[in-house]
Amino acid sequence: MTPQPQPLGRDLLDRNRSYYDLLWSDASLIEPQRFNTWPLVQSLLPTAWRRLEVAPGLRPRLPLLGTQFVDISAPAAAKLRARGAQCIVAEATKLPFARGTFDLVCALDVVEHVDNDEGVVAELARVTRGGGCLLISAPLHPERWTPFDTIVGHRRRYEPQRLLEMLSRHELRVERTAVFGMQPNSRLVGIGMWWLLNHRERAMWWYNRVFMRIGLRFQKRLQFAEGMLAGDNVDEVLLVCRNAGDRHAPRDPRL
Repeated sequence: MTPQPQPLGRDLLDRNRSYYDLLWSDASLIEPQRFNTWPLVQSLLPTAWRRLEVAPGLRPRLPLLGTQFVDISAPAAAKLRARGAQCIVAEATKLPFARGTFDLVCALDVVEHVDNDEGVVAELARVTRGGGCLLISAPLHPERWTPFDTIVGHRRRYEPQRLLEMLSRHELRVERTAVFGMQPNSRLVGIGMWWLLNHRERAMWWYNRVFMRIGLRFQKRLQFAEGMLAGDNVDEVLLVCRNAGDRHAPRDPRL
């Protein structure tokens, strides 16, 4: 199934902001310790004094305290700040930080949602210090496109080699990867699409209060492989990347 046409540029940004403003306005923040990414994050914290997470919504994976958050949704930013986190409203293609500011940068479920994915990766690499770590995720295999991709606002799925080449252009070296995310079956997708089209606010209520909680209970432990994992059946991948660029890039003294 091929992707459905979607608005481009500023229209796409406005559509994403509208969708996530509605989603996060009626949602509660879930602590990062509840996700299966937490053991990985814990292992990286000792060398990650300065941290950034881009577009976490109310599902942050990095610690709330001591991490700088950036999101396009004002309701999400407000709720993060209410929990003591530092969060600003900004776009992933225009991060307001100096080159090499952060030791650890996290951007999960981001690049597949934007038109200018190359620009987002360039920004993520720019603000990560040389030798620093970037956590990024992306859905794989365009031929595996389903209505679920349309529902959640994906612009694309990636051929694994194309994803690796894009990261490499920005001096991001993939150290290890793991199968990531959940893919609902076709029946659940169909039901979800009907509710979103006909009763969007009610659908968001069920997602936030019921399905998200069920999903947390059935998370699988992340199993990492060196380099890019193999397998045509991998739906989404989490990549642990190292910035192989300038190790002496200055940090932003304001942070």
